[in-house]
Amino acid sequence: MTANDFTFTDTSEKLSATLGKLIGKLDGHTITLRELMATIGEQGLLLVCAIASLPFLIPVSIPGVSTVFGAAIIMISIAITLNRMPWLPARILDKQMQTSKLLPALEKGIAIVSKLDNYIRPRLPALTGSHVANRINGLAIMAAGVLLMLPLGLIPFSNTLPAIAILLFSAGMIQRDGFFVVGGYTFLVLTVVYFSVLAYLALIAGQGIGGLFAE
Repeated sequence: MTANDFTFTDTSEKLSATLGKLIGKLDGHTITLRELMATIGEQGLLLVCAIASLPFLIPVSIPGVSTVFGAAIIMISIAITLNRMPWLPARILDKQMQTSKLLPALEKGIAIVSKLDNYIRPRLPALTGSHVANRINGLAIMAAGVLLMLPLGLIPFSNTLPAIAILLFSAGMIQRDGFFVVGGYTFLVLTVVYFSVLAYLALIAGQGIGGLFAE
């Protein structure tokens, strides 16, 4: 991909329909992120973020997906912030993911997205209608992507909360719905609060265990 400037094109098509068409094109035993992005095209960066968030909305474990999709979300968010096409390392772009395990998660994720379609519509244009707003939103997606990649997969909601934030940001920016972008910021804050509480509890537990050995 080149490093040329780009803009996001909104669409009147429902997000679930767009994702459904894309997933319908996926075949073969394995797929790489390079192949996925080639299918979507350069104007579908936010769709990549939306798709990458879907497997984390349901209680399923897909080996390698967190690293690949998390890295993709972060690099794409940096591209959004800098208003440039993204660069991704070959080891991320060409890592093989099993289609048989990925597709069911994406299909279930579409069922969730289809419910969002009933509420999403253009509103609060100040949050999606300018390069400045999109760059700020890009930073927020990057923060959510970093939280998504933290090695806390076994802790309930540690992947789900940032994934919801990413999905709301992506859907809101694609469909020009600032209300959904606000929802993305809300879940991003909830994620930070949740992780802060986990860190505090871990610290307290560590001090307690340390006190037992000190006695």
